[in-house]
Amino acid sequence: MKSLLRIIVAIGCLAGALRVSAATGCPPLLDHSFPSLLDQKPQSLCQWRGKVLLVVNTASYCGFTSQYDGLEKLHARLRQRGLVVVGFPANDFGDQEPGSNREIAEFCRLTYGVQFPMFAKTTVSGEQANVFYRQLARLSGSAPQWNFHKYLIDRDGRQVLSFGSRVPPDDQALLARIEEFLGR
Repeated sequence: MKSLLRIIVAIGCLAGALRVSAATGCPPLLDHSFPSLLDQKPQSLCQWRGKVLLVVNTASYCGFTSQYDGLEKLHARLRQRGLVVVGFPANDFGDQEPGSNREIAEFCRLTYGVQFPMFAKTTVSGEQANVFYRQLARLSGSAPQWNFHKYLIDRDGRQVLSFGSRVPPDDQALLARIEEFLGR
């Protein structure tokens, strides 16, 4: 009987959470907040509801770090059409993001002129991955295996596509899917 009661309470809590998300118009996938890289103030992913998101786990000392340049150019070129590139620095792979949030922010700004939104350093893989990245891995069927893994999320926050680290921001297959999602 206690188990049944716990299940009923859990379902009620989940239904309540979904109603809140529906009331705000925020897709459940985006109903998360994380501290921003620059000022550590919580920023809600809901601010980008209705946008196409390209979510990338980043690192400052990786063979793929030069992708920052392409990501910034992509963000600048397609921002007005509804694309938002979002960076999540992580030290999960090869200890290639050892710096503090302040050091990461300075590196991104000074080296690559990054202006797309970035969040504070987090964990994106394994058991300790933040809840958003766990959802992205589950929905796409692919967890990050290295730095600069990309997830493309449609405007409704329902479809998530995964692109590995070796896929640069100017890859034709990635750009085609971005265009498809922007056109919806």
